[in-house]
Amino acid sequence: MSRNLALSKPFTFFSRIPSTKVQPLNLQPFTYHKFNNTNNGTLNLELFYTSILDRSTCTKHLNQIHSQVIITGFQLNGFIVTKFIHVASNLGEIWYARKVFDEMPEPYVFLWNAIIRGYTKRNMFNEAIMLYTRMQNMGVGPDCFTMPHVLKACGGAAEFEVGRAVHGQIYRCGFESDVFVQNGLVAVYAKCGRLDNARVVFEGLGDHKTIVSWTSIISAYAQNGQPIEGLKCFERMRSSGLKPDWITLVSVISAYADVEDLRQGESVHSCVIKLGLESETDLRIALITLYAKCGEVMIAKSLFDEMETCNVIMWNTMISGFAKNGCCNEAIIIFKKMLSKNLKPDSVTVCATILACAQLGSLEEARKMGDYVHKSEFKTDVFVNSALIDMYAKCGSVDLARNVFDQTKTKDVVVWSSMIVGYGLHGKAHEAMNLFNLMKQAGVVPNDVTFIGLLTACNHAGLVEEGWRIFNRMKDYNIEPRHQHYACVVDLLGRAGCLDRAYDFIKTMPIKPGVSVWGALLSASRIYRHVALGEYSAEHLFSLDPYNTGHYVQLSNLYASVRMWSGVARVRVLMKERGLAKDMGCSMIEINGKLHVFRMGDVSHPRSNEIFKEHKKLDARLKEAGLVADTESALHDLSYEDKEESICYHSERLAIVYGLMSTPFGTTLRIIKNLRACVNCHAAIKLISRLEKREIIVRDANRFHHFKNGECSCGDYCLITYTDMVMYN
Repeated sequence: MSRNLALSKPFTFFSRIPSTKVQPLNLQPFTYHKFNNTNNGTLNLELFYTSILDRSTCTKHLNQIHSQVIITGFQLNGFIVTKFIHVASNLGEIWYARKVFDEMPEPYVFLWNAIIRGYTKRNMFNEAIMLYTRMQNMGVGPDCFTMPHVLKACGGAAEFEVGRAVHGQIYRCGFESDVFVQNGLVAVYAKCGRLDNARVVFEGLGDHKTIVSWTSIISAYAQNGQPIEGLKCFERMRSSGLKPDWITLVSVISAYADVEDLRQGESVHSCVIKLGLESETDLRIALITLYAKCGEVMIAKSLFDEMETCNVIMWNTMISGFAKNGCCNEAIIIFKKMLSKNLKPDSVTVCATILACAQLGSLEEARKMGDYVHKSEFKTDVFVNSALIDMYAKCGSVDLARNVFDQTKTKDVVVWSSMIVGYGLHGKAHEAMNLFNLMKQAGVVPNDVTFIGLLTACNHAGLVEEGWRIFNRMKDYNIEPRHQHYACVVDLLGRAGCLDRAYDFIKTMPIKPGVSVWGALLSASRIYRHVALGEYSAEHLFSLDPYNTGHYVQLSNLYASVRMWSGVARVRVLMKERGLAKDMGCSMIEINGKLHVFRMGDVSHPRSNEIFKEHKKLDARLKEAGLVADTESALHDLSYEDKEESICYHSERLAIVYGLMSTPFGTTLRIIKNLRACVNCHAAIKLISRLEKREIIVRDANRFHHFKNGECSCGDYCLITYTDMVMYN
């Protein structure tokens, strides 16, 4: 007896349902191989449903097939329902899969596996864990196929306690020798940051370690900040004779990127090419990250450009790579290109682009980025708003930074700290202190960055005792000072002339002094012409950071300030022997959205003739107003007139002259300088601000100076540090 199963309406997914004999309802768990020739009709229909389910591409198909399953009386057939759950989950219709699952009166283990797998595949880890708990409560025992999906859910949800409980069940159920299950355990412990547990499970595999086992442990170390250990495991894997697959290579390349080992990373890249795996997306992302982190951003860009389609992670990698390597314009251009392709950025993309704008120092680009965020879904994102505050502060507008701060409804410690650091950069110590008090009133506990901002503010304002009290208050919040905190204190004491106190403070530090600490002491020694202490500081700096030109220039300037010309000569010889070149000072000014760059005595600008004519006029006015150049630290083999002229043509002075020529009267000028400004330029800019009735904001390598009406926001306290590198501006 046959039966026509066609719907009353045309079934568009296939033309005709085959005629078949409907077998009596079988509630027992269906096993494919149990069917024999006596029930070919049932077997044929099961195979038929399997076939059309494999061809399903949308919810409409699932609805049609589900209807036919019910009509034919197979809605409780375990084989068909399991297949239906798999297909629905793969199509993203997990709710539909769950509906069908819940209609099964007594689901057996294969059905539980299917629905748990579906939730895990959709990254709905908590739901998967809840289902597994329900499965246990209903007395259904897991099999070896259950455990990998449950373990993946535990890892995804970072549920260490649940993972450990599952680990116990694995032993009770006799799966301790199953390699796949053990690999899943390694991954769980790795995701939860329990590397010791992961290593114990891994080593317990003995000689049964597979490529998946090795990849799991290598990834565990690479993802938990221990790339060296991961690379050691990779060497052990190679020694065992196993060849890596592309998943292994992703973790290995990531580890080499973390340690910035470009040479070894390139060798792995060669291996990728030989294996023909260069088209793997995750490998391409890892390689782009490697080259970007190692400073080879153009190689990273070439790999990026070769991709026909790029996901948001790749775009983020390129934007971050350019931003972190000082290629700010390129980072912003890539972000704009991403938007032009109608690709949706995430918060990582936005924060990386904001970082690029902050480093560029262009207030116009900063405003554009701020406008974009304000119109986007990220305007309430705490991390994005924190980045915006930092960006505006670094682009010279602490007022715009405060506007973002005030408009941020949910303020966490990062938001408060960003604003305090912003005030510190601009020397607004009292504003920083007031904000800190408001932060405490709001019940927000400060962190180490908060105190860096407060100490920087005190440092730039010369509030020695207040800064000392703030440093000692860190212990009230159980915050261990880091190198930056110690360096701030040394700089604070050194600027105030308390060199002995600063030196004693260094000797009592519980951690080994780093470059920033010795650099602060060398700077103070230069200021107060303490040759012995300066040489002692320089000796440590040359040992810790032998290729930083700034340290040599500091020591040279110290010798020059006390007319020890033989010492200056020795420093120059030492630099030459080590292949070091003097850092060239440059200054930038933004006019109508375009950055103009100047160097000392620069004649490359298209309007250089006009600039030098105007500079000469302005210099004459400055001298009439009483400005006298301090030539003490200039090159000793120049005449007084030559020294004076070399100082007058420093890069920031040329940038200011161009700004005066190119902007309407009263416009604020914003200058960015890569080095510290010298004492002469500081005095000259103060006078220019009064003569020209302009506000001039200068961002140098250390902080911001706001010049207005002949005064500077630093109160001239910071003058003592701005003789650094005067020889090379």
